[in-house]
Amino acid sequence: MSEGRLIYCARGENSPYLIAEKRRILVLRALTWENRLLTGFMTLSGIRSPLEFRVFHVNGIALHVVLAGPASGKPLIFLHGFPEFWFAWRLQIDHFVSSGYRVIIPDQRGYNLSDKPAGIASYSIDLLARDVVGVLDTVADSKAFVVGHDWGAGVAWYLAARYSERVSRAAMLSVPHPRIFIRNLIMNPAQLRRSSYILFFQLPWLPEHILRRRDWALLVGALRNTCPPGVFSDPDLEQYKKSWGRKGALTTMLNWYRAALLRPSKLALDSKSSRVKVPALLIWGKNDQFAGEAMARESLQYCDNGHLEMFETATHWVQHEEPAQVNTLLSQFFA
Repeated sequence: MSEGRLIYCARGENSPYLIAEKRRILVLRALTWENRLLTGFMTLSGIRSPLEFRVFHVNGIALHVVLAGPASGKPLIFLHGFPEFWFAWRLQIDHFVSSGYRVIIPDQRGYNLSDKPAGIASYSIDLLARDVVGVLDTVADSKAFVVGHDWGAGVAWYLAARYSERVSRAAMLSVPHPRIFIRNLIMNPAQLRRSSYILFFQLPWLPEHILRRRDWALLVGALRNTCPPGVFSDPDLEQYKKSWGRKGALTTMLNWYRAALLRPSKLALDSKSSRVKVPALLIWGKNDQFAGEAMARESLQYCDNGHLEMFETATHWVQHEEPAQVNTLLSQFFA
């Protein structure tokens, strides 16, 4: 098979085709154009596995989802965070495809090629989790392994606690349990300083204006300046800029943060509903500039069967910096 081969199809919620023929044509045209754009991109990124790019209609929206590996493989869904998109997991795809997993990587709502519904209320954590459940219901008949990083880890915590019937095991990278995070925001001045950007993101329009300036300099810096040199290459960053520049994307990406404060989840507020009963793995970089390491250990108190793996020299972007070790840890955890 050729490197970076792309397979595209569009799928409706209750039909193998989109319900509206006109929309089907528009979607397929868009995907054909994206195919031309991404063919070189996939080769450049070194992904050897054939990729399927699909559009699933779930939970009232259209989600762009990348699939790889055998359709009969154990379902494994990866959830990206801010400010990334499915590309965040490029260094995990080949490893898990070669191990026989059915790899599922959505652009989460508001990001990249997925729908971007208007309004802060459209980004409540329960809606975000239900999107993932909808994808799993479309792709998988069995429970899935769930892996999330950053905001994706926030969704993974929620799924593990509230939708345990769909989750076999859950791995969270670089983000603590929601109750631990809220407690530290309120009671830990050091963590409040680390998370001050969240308060800035609550402002209307100004964050969007500032983040777009100087060719996305602040977002580029949030990636490059918080990890070792070379982790995010120039070609990688061009793909991120393309995703940030899609119409309406920056506002909908920021709306995740706005909804988190304006519409907090029961998981963050109710200790009983926040308990994680499925096996949980927390992976953390000790040099994470956004979250203190103590929160990682504290998170285990909300897990019936939780385990922490601390990387002594890694940062927030641990799956980018230490892909081989992260892949091995996840494989052992899923076995």
